[in-house]
Amino acid sequence: MTAYRQIFPGIFTMGNMFCGFAAILVCVKGENPTEAAWLIILAAFFDFLDGIVARLSKGASSFGVQLDSLADVVSFAVAPAVLLYSFKLVEFGNWGWILGFTFIMAGTFRLARYNLTAKIEEKGNFLGLPIPVAAVAIASFVIFCDHFWGKITLDRFLWIMVILFSALMVSTIEYETMPKFDFRVRRNRIKVLIILGAGLLLMVQTRALMFPLVAIYILSGVYKLVVGLIEKTGLNGDDKAGDILKKDIK
Repeated sequence: MTAYRQIFPGIFTMGNMFCGFAAILVCVKGENPTEAAWLIILAAFFDFLDGIVARLSKGASSFGVQLDSLADVVSFAVAPAVLLYSFKLVEFGNWGWILGFTFIMAGTFRLARYNLTAKIEEKGNFLGLPIPVAAVAIASFVIFCDHFWGKITLDRFLWIMVILFSALMVSTIEYETMPKFDFRVRRNRIKVLIILGAGLLLMVQTRALMFPLVAIYILSGVYKLVVGLIEKTGLNGDDKAGDILKKDIK
């Protein structure tokens, strides 16, 4: 029975991989970059669904974790890199493919580390930027640029963004997971309200607001890290000051 339960999430995992492969084909043909971008976002939607289906059907397994990560390499590492290189980074020669491959390396590292640390029964916060989020950020950036300028632009910002995403994926910065279905916990209620608010904004203006909203989530991890470091430094500073005062009193 367990083997049959694993089929259901596996269907969505294959849907994820298919969308990633289709996005690469669109890039190879040199067609509209936004079409490839939407396919990557659709792949992320399938990736989100396979986790939900696995939990509801009790079909979560180590095999499913490995299969999901292999699909993610195609959809969220290779496809975004090919998208950027095909329609923009190719203009920069060798530096363009080096930047694209850097993103693939960082994403693959992120997935390998996740496979070693993932807990099937219970999941905590993400360690490092999740690769689907990085991929959706790149895809939504392409859609954002097409919406306002009709082409992929902001070259310097694009370089910084790809390098930053690569660094965040291999980092140990914690990122919030989706809320659990336990509304007695205040943290979960806040998460749900934020997600509902973001969903309403996307319904109003998807193409213009998707990238800024994803960027806010990405920067939230950096913000938490900086605040934590400041608080830690402040506490250490207070401790040192207290030690000096104690010595003076003595």
